[in-house]
Amino acid sequence: MSEILEVIQLGHPVLRSQAHNVDNIHSHQVQSLIDNLLMTVIAANGVGIAAPQVAVRDRLFIVASRPIPRYPNAPQMEPTAMINPQILAHSTELVPGWEGCLSIPGIRGLVPRYQAIEVQYSDRTGKLHKQELTDFVARIFQHELDHLDGIVFIDRLQSNKDLITEQEYQKLHPV
Repeated sequence: MSEILEVIQLGHPVLRSQAHNVDNIHSHQVQSLIDNLLMTVIAANGVGIAAPQVAVRDRLFIVASRPIPRYPNAPQMEPTAMINPQILAHSTELVPGWEGCLSIPGIRGLVPRYQAIEVQYSDRTGKLHKQELTDFVARIFQHELDHLDGIVFIDRLQSNKDLITEQEYQKLHPV
């Protein structure tokens, strides 16, 4: 049975560690983790979550773009488990965008990310996917991939002046 997991917060050592490749996608442990991450990202009102955010050092994350209060203009997509993901190619253009993180609540940062990326990952059945992602979904992928390498969005800021509280962000960018 699936459960909502605790999302660890900035300062927990797993958030700053390298995740390990998933060798047995079909194992009960990995399939259960996927189900739990799917429940957790929805319950936490997120658009993505990586295994390290629940203190698991596996190279696995969920991309679950959909309109939510924090991201009302997010495109709707089926939540997708991405296992052993990687970026194969990317655009040269970096585009700044406001990001938040379930592990750093109440803060947003203006983070430069590639506008378009070509990615590869395995899904929960073990099928290998190659696809191009753009805009907001590309941003989610890059944000979650960083978690697998022990990087959080505040590490990508060009300046500390690019930080803002969620409360001030909502005042400056009303829906």
